[in-house]
Amino acid sequence: MNRLTCPVAIQGLGCVGGFGCGIDDFCHALVAGSCAPTLSSEQHADGLAYGPAYLAQTDTLTDFVAKRSLRRLDHYARMALLGGCLALEDAGIAGEQREKVGVMVASGYGASTTTFSFLDSVLDDGDHCASPTNFSNSVHNVAAAYLSMQLGMLGPNLTISQFEMSMSSALCNAVCWLQQGRVDTVLVGGVDEHCPVLNYCYQRYFATVDGGQTSAKIEPFVFDRQTAIPGEGAGFLVLSADPDKARYGMIDGVDVGHMRQPTWSADDLLLVGADGHCNCGQWYESIADHHQNHRLASCTPVYGSQPTGQAFDLIAAALMINDQRLYGHTTGHTTMADSDTIDSVTSLKVAADGQYGAVHMVKGI
Repeated sequence: MNRLTCPVAIQGLGCVGGFGCGIDDFCHALVAGSCAPTLSSEQHADGLAYGPAYLAQTDTLTDFVAKRSLRRLDHYARMALLGGCLALEDAGIAGEQREKVGVMVASGYGASTTTFSFLDSVLDDGDHCASPTNFSNSVHNVAAAYLSMQLGMLGPNLTISQFEMSMSSALCNAVCWLQQGRVDTVLVGGVDEHCPVLNYCYQRYFATVDGGQTSAKIEPFVFDRQTAIPGEGAGFLVLSADPDKARYGMIDGVDVGHMRQPTWSADDLLLVGADGHCNCGQWYESIADHHQNHRLASCTPVYGSQPTGQAFDLIAAALMINDQRLYGHTTGHTTMADSDTIDSVTSLKVAADGQYGAVHMVKGI
């Protein structure tokens, strides 16, 4: 693990997803171990039924942003804006303190619903009558741009899309900004949305063999069959270069690499992003089978399968350290006695080709 010379403080947390809105709802779902996905009775055009999904609601966004300002924002941008607002509120950063805050957004799918809607308008009406609103909301940096414009954050602004590695790559860049002194605070997070095309792909290609039906729940440590259920949401962290602002601990290591050469300690508590996909699960299985010293936990049944799910794992890891409580599903040998303490957690996300992103988090100084 590449340890940071100057660990960064986690000052605030904010999230929205299928579990609800805010840290309290997320904690309740973590304690329960899972939440129920939304079921649909609709069908795709070819007769294939829509499958379950963890869907987010953004109704509470009007508590932070005037309804008039949200008129042209799509669901993807609204989730990002709500997650960012919640994190800034939790960090206690008022509007007048946001001018020098940097914004770093990670996304695997991007504004998928709006992008497909724009393509549909081109096919239906021709490029001369395509929807300009859908086009403007489909560009890759739209969520980060709305965060900056609506919340008055004038620091550097960047969106990173590297599928499963998006969040760890975004975090690497956010840490660089802080260490270079470009900003003192960074709002960094991941956002992905569910869409009919994604749902169709899940039903067509990932349905289980049990009568062709999708799995009823995500089973993170069942590696021999597909149990993934798509999810959507936004998870954001407010990072600071000031160690005195470490309300939820600190990030002292960020690493990317390949599973053939892992760099984390065998004694680490690993919060893994095992979300029911067999092609990624083989790598998590290799840890569970060949490294018995590792303690493994997973929170994916709370937020669903999505490329930037590591954003929620980072929030869960921060809460574990802050609450001194082991959340999520665990392997059989992962337990916590009353006398145990959680001094550190490593969040691990692995892609199908064996690439991984690992983030090491510790208690505040």
